[in-house]
Amino acid sequence: MAQQPKNTNSLVRTSASLPAKVLEDLDQLVVDRGFQNRSALLAEMIQKEVASYRQNYTNEVMAGTLTLVYDHTISGLQQKLNHLKHQNVAEIISSTQIQLMDQYTLEVNLMQGPAQDLKRIGDEMLSNRGVKTGNLYLTHSALPPIYTRVKDTTQEKSND
Repeated sequence: MAQQPKNTNSLVRTSASLPAKVLEDLDQLVVDRGFQNRSALLAEMIQKEVASYRQNYTNEVMAGTLTLVYDHTISGLQQKLNHLKHQNVAEIISSTQIQLMDQYTLEVNLMQGPAQDLKRIGDEMLSNRGVKTGNLYLTHSALPPIYTRVKDTTQEKSND
């Protein structure tokens, strides 16, 4: 097991043995996705895998998006989705919809909260009849607090 560096921003050299075809594919991804080197791509891939693991197996606070494509002509679907958003107003920070071709709507929800709660909300929304496709993408980073109560100093001064 590799030792954790004391400074999380410091770089640690490691090595891995890979089949030639995997290395060839990795190098092609570096070029195709515009990374400067293998290390940068591998770091991004590892972070995605860590976030996926945390999404499924931990309950730490995460931020992310829930993207849905649904048929807005399905009776009651939009009301069900809106009801779920109201039930989870603390976790669903923002929601936007755009109309696609034909009868479809693309909806993107910005979310933050414990990973298992976000996963549950995503599953509840995605499982509705009329939702054609969707994806929950979480990152282990958290957003700054959206709302914090600031102590009213003018009120305190008038009470003195």
